[in-house]
Amino acid sequence: MIIKSYTLPHPPLAIPEIGKGKEKQIIKTLNALDEVAKEIASIAPETIIFITPHGTVYSDYFHISPGGKATGDFSRFGAPNVRIETTYDEELAEEISKIGESIGIPTGIQGEQDKALDHAVMVPMWYINKYYKTYNSLRISQSGLSSIDHFKLGEVIYDASIVRNRKVVLIASSDLSHRLSKDGPYGYSKEGPEFDGLVVEYLKDGDFLSLMNIPRSIIKGAGECGYNSLMVLAGCYNKQKVKSELLSYEGPFGVGYVVASFEALKHDETNNILEKHLELLERDAKAERNAEDDYQKLARQSLEHKIMTGEKLNIPNGLPQEMLNKRAGVFVSIHKDGALRGCIGTIAPTKKCIAEEIIYNAISSGSSDFRFPPVKSGELTQLTYKVDVLSPPEPIADSSLLDVKRYGVIVTSGSKRGLLLPNLDGVDTIEEQISIASSKAGISKTDKIALERFEVVRHG
Repeated sequence: MIIKSYTLPHPPLAIPEIGKGKEKQIIKTLNALDEVAKEIASIAPETIIFITPHGTVYSDYFHISPGGKATGDFSRFGAPNVRIETTYDEELAEEISKIGESIGIPTGIQGEQDKALDHAVMVPMWYINKYYKTYNSLRISQSGLSSIDHFKLGEVIYDASIVRNRKVVLIASSDLSHRLSKDGPYGYSKEGPEFDGLVVEYLKDGDFLSLMNIPRSIIKGAGECGYNSLMVLAGCYNKQKVKSELLSYEGPFGVGYVVASFEALKHDETNNILEKHLELLERDAKAERNAEDDYQKLARQSLEHKIMTGEKLNIPNGLPQEMLNKRAGVFVSIHKDGALRGCIGTIAPTKKCIAEEIIYNAISSGSSDFRFPPVKSGELTQLTYKVDVLSPPEPIADSSLLDVKRYGVIVTSGSKRGLLLPNLDGVDTIEEQISIASSKAGISKTDKIALERFEVVRHG
C-alpha cells in the first residue's frame, strides 16, 4: 500500500556540485528535501515510485521504464561524476500495466526512448539516497492524456500496490510555474504566480478537487511541468481522508518549488474526488450546451448521433438558410475539461453546404484526430464544441500583413501546407503563429514559404 506521498521539485542546482553555492538561495527547499528524505528512511519503503515530466512521454500512453536496473548522471548540468543507480520493481510495473489496461488507462513498458534516469527523478533520489538506499523504484512518465487520466493512473497505482502487497512511497516530481519573473527561464506571465498560489493553497489543505478544477487557461499560461504529476498523486487518495502538510515553497529563480507530504487517514466513500469533478464538468458542459447556437448544436448532434447509432446524421430541419445555401471551409474543435479533445477542418469547402461541412468535420474531430483517442460515449456529456467558418484564403506578400487576433495563417512550402486559426490562447505573436503552422506541416525554418491569410466567424 502507499504509506505516504510527496510532491518534490527537481532543480538540478539543488545538487551542490551543480549549484556551487547558488543552491543556498533555495535553502528552504533544500531543508525540506532533507526532511522528506529522513522521513522516507524512517518509513523504509520497499518501493519508491517516481512520477516524472521528463521521461519518455507519449501523447496517448503512460510509459513505465522497463528492465531490472537503470543509471543516470548530471553530465548535461556540468556534473558527470554525480551518478545515480537504481533497481526497478518489475513485478509492480507489470501489475500497474495489467490493471491500467484492464480499465482503459494505456500503461506499459514498451517504447523506451532513453534508459538513463532523468533529472526529475535523480534530484529527489540524490536526497533520499543520503539516508536510505535499500529500496526498489519505478519511473513512470506523464503523458499527453488528460488530467483525469493521470488521476485514474493514481488509482491504478494504489490498487497495484495493494495487490502486490508493496510498502510504497510515491514521489510526484513537480516544478510549478516557470514564469514567475521576467528574469526566469520563460519570462513572466500573470498566470505564473496565480497558478503557484492556487496549487500551494490546495496542497496545504489537501484539497485535490479544487486542484483538479484550476482553470486550464491558468495552467497553460503558468508554463509548469508538474501539474499532471500532482494529478497522479491525487488519484492515489480518491475516496480517502487525507492528512496534508506544506513543508516549503519558494521561487527565487523564476520557477516555483513546492515540497508537501500526504498520508491517508481512513477510507471515506463520500470523498469521491473524481465523481465530483466529473459532475462539475457535466454541469459546466450543460450550461454551455444551453447557450449553443445552431452551428455548435449541429456539431454536437453530429458526433453524438455517430457514436450512439453508428450512422451519419442527416441535415436536420430548421437550420438557418446560410448553413444550407453557402459553402465554406469549416473547423470543428471539441473541448473537455477546458482542454482540446479534437480538432479537424477544411481550408476550403468540400461539401455542398456549410451544414454538411460541419457534420463531416465534427465526426472526424471526434474520431480521426491522431493526437487523441476516439471519443467514447461516456464522454459525450462532458464535451463542448466550437465551430470556425473560414473566409476564402488570400495570398499575402509578407508577415507584416498578419494579425494573430484577426487573421488565421496558411503556410505553404512545396506540397506541404500548414494552417493555424486566429485568436488562440497562448499564441501572442505573428512569429509564433507562423512557427506553429509550419511545424504542423513539417516545414522547417530554412524552407522557402508562401503565406496566406483568412478570417473566421467563430461560433462558441
